[in-house]
Amino acid sequence: MPNAAPGASSPPQGGRTGRMMAPPVLETKRLLLRLPKAEDFEGFKLLHGDPEASRFLGGVQPPSVVWRQLRTLAGAWALDGFAMFSVVEKASNRWVGRLGPWQPDGWPGTEVGWGLIREAWGKGYATEGAAAAIDWAFDTLGWTEIIHSIEPSNTASIKVAERLGSRYLRPGRLPPPYDKAEIGLWGQRREEWRERRAAGHT
Repeated sequence: MPNAAPGASSPPQGGRTGRMMAPPVLETKRLLLRLPKAEDFEGFKLLHGDPEASRFLGGVQPPSVVWRQLRTLAGAWALDGFAMFSVVEKASNRWVGRLGPWQPDGWPGTEVGWGLIREAWGKGYATEGAAAAIDWAFDTLGWTEIIHSIEPSNTASIKVAERLGSRYLRPGRLPPPYDKAEIGLWGQRREEWRERRAAGHT
């Protein structure tokens, strides 16, 4: 289980708190998950400027769009009390990606998603960080289920979902401007997750 800074009491199910809780910081063996900061902009540009790393994140984006994406996450934290975390590699203190709870208007469910720079691939960081974020979403946000929206050709993310214990649920569709992408919804219920955790998985 990750270590978490104490926050406010759990908000009602449905995702949004309507207020900012005490800023959480989640710590795993190798990662620090914290709120996005202005200083993360260079890392965000690296992630969204890499054709391979951004392939399933909407493709390469110019810095002006990435600037708005970073501030969208910061704004969601302020307005809703949750959003994706910035992921910092503890050994190097380097920003390596963003992951965590995400539920924009029109989204097909309460999602925990991930996106990492290419240098952080193949190390198990997505699984490690997502597991901490799922714990936090269930325990603090009060979510009763989580999904991952994944394109069928994104085999790496499908493997992460499977390692987390999620299963394929159904086809899905994201709201505009992402509605052209074919996606599958993977996920699990809170009870399933907690049973896996109690058994020592993930």
